[in-house]
Amino acid sequence: MQKPAVTIMVKAARAAGNVLLRHMHRLDALNVVEKERLDYASEVDGLAEAEIVKELKRAMPDCAILGEETGASGRGRQTFVIDPLDGTSNYLHGFPHWCVSIALVENGEPQHGVIFDPLRNELFTASKGAGAVLNDKRIRVTERKDLAGAMLVTGFPPRERERVGAHLDCIRELLRDAEDIRRTGSAALDLAYVAAGRADAYFEAGVKPWDIAAGVLLVREAGGRVTDFRGASTGPMDHRGVIGRQLVAGNLKVSEVLQKAIVNSGYAAVF
Repeated sequence: MQKPAVTIMVKAARAAGNVLLRHMHRLDALNVVEKERLDYASEVDGLAEAEIVKELKRAMPDCAILGEETGASGRGRQTFVIDPLDGTSNYLHGFPHWCVSIALVENGEPQHGVIFDPLRNELFTASKGAGAVLNDKRIRVTERKDLAGAMLVTGFPPRERERVGAHLDCIRELLRDAEDIRRTGSAALDLAYVAAGRADAYFEAGVKPWDIAAGVLLVREAGGRVTDFRGASTGPMDHRGVIGRQLVAGNLKVSEVLQKAIVNSGYAAVF
């Protein structure tokens, strides 16, 4: 049975999804800003986040917020961590792979998570200790035992381009065994797909709490494991952890093998 907090978050995610769908056919008219080099946001990101915050505050007026677009506001035991449009570049190019991500985090740890793909009407939800669900059906990570034949997912965030050489060296080593490596452009959906068994594992550097908080919980509740590149915990996913971090996620066996391969390739050492 869906937790009350998840019901609130689902309503907010669907409201934001409606905003995104309404604007996707007039992309040329959107005001786009470059937040950092090659890192873009549009006015629709802000509109979607405002819709989410409105719905969350209506239900929980005292909650704290950490949004990608508006930053941190309020203080409390629980914080809603929001990415109103994960995959902005995809959205602006008309590439149909983006989502809304919302997590409710307590003391740095995600307790509830929602990832909504409006284009496919796919709703991924999870609550700590209650499992992970896609459109009311339980999901699990894959059962693959090693990298042989594995489908991996990664990303090349603009803020990590100075380390791209080490990243590409790592990919070269991984492709000796892995079937393939995808780069889809949405960390939240990458994690949701790992939780749903659509990919065997995911790794990326430079991700921030709003990119990963909901997805990390999904992977864990689907039976998976999440660490940094050295196998340690990922740190708090609230206002205390807004610096970019490294992440490895997958089932227990593949994530461990992948994490060690990242270290052996020398990629972990550049951080």
